[in-house]
Amino acid sequence: MKRSEFSYDYPEELVAEYPADPRDSCRLMVVNRESHSIDHDTFDALPGYFKDGDVLVVNDTKVYPARLYGEKKKTGADIEVFLLRELNPESRLWDVVVDPARKIRIGNKLYFDDELSAEVIDNTTSRGRTIRFSFDDVNEALYEKIRELGETPLPPYIDREVEDEDRERYQTVFAKHRGAVAAPNAGMHFTEALIDRLQEKGVEIVPITLHIGRGKSEPVGVEDLTKHRTDSEEYDIPEETARVVNRALKSDENTVTACGTTAVRALESSLSADHTLKAGHGWTDLFVYPDHEFKIAERMITNFHRPESTLLMMAAAFAGYDFLFEAYEEAFEEEYRLFAFGDAMLIE
Repeated sequence: MKRSEFSYDYPEELVAEYPADPRDSCRLMVVNRESHSIDHDTFDALPGYFKDGDVLVVNDTKVYPARLYGEKKKTGADIEVFLLRELNPESRLWDVVVDPARKIRIGNKLYFDDELSAEVIDNTTSRGRTIRFSFDDVNEALYEKIRELGETPLPPYIDREVEDEDRERYQTVFAKHRGAVAAPNAGMHFTEALIDRLQEKGVEIVPITLHIGRGKSEPVGVEDLTKHRTDSEEYDIPEETARVVNRALKSDENTVTACGTTAVRALESSLSADHTLKAGHGWTDLFVYPDHEFKIAERMITNFHRPESTLLMMAAAFAGYDFLFEAYEEAFEEEYRLFAFGDAMLIE
């Protein structure tokens, strides 16, 4: 397939700049592949779509404030450093994206405040750099300094200033393991009360961890999808999660629902020879687009995704290309809120 087949126009006024309040009051579009039907509900009605013994897989990654602002030594030029991933805690090496890139060269010193500075030690891409932080304290204290100085990495299409409250808004109730620079959007609709109701229904909620990178919702850069290469992301599948998921897969009564494209990506990246889920830690560059054959995820909760993004392509692979775009057209007509802070879809 071609990238241009995933291009579409949308009403700009439907882009959500804040989450619903409460979060589980957002709308839920229910897309049934078997009956080819589309129904409309609210997210707090989600327990009604599960049975006793069903499994819900959630991503428990935690977003850290990845955007730092500082200045270049000598010239004092303002610079932005977007932290992508920590490479080595002992040597404080990080992969980052810098702006303006043309002014940031190997050997440059960058200053963020009186305590925190960094040196550029390598070029990775046109805007990518590897930096080494200079910081006197232990590694956890470095993260505290980043938390103090850093800004929540809201998606660039959210057209407002970042606010202090975004540190909590742009996070899920499942967030536990630090390492993401973008939130698993589908998980942001859950509240503690909704989780309790699901568990009272007998739903087993189990975690995976997939640390989401910056390119999650950016457009694919090539027209021929077979030539696209997705950035690798680190994931972990706990033993208990694999056991619970595999039990449901063997059952004729229960289903495995993945909360979000990131959960689907982790599940589909860790397969045993018999197509069951394998526990373990790894990195995945899996790129899912039609006609991918899903082995683990049987249902998916997801948001409405940006044009030409890998997230949209995965949703199209899961729902069916034509049916997904029918659903999007109806979402526009019904004025669903779009993208990271927007409404949700359950693909059955």
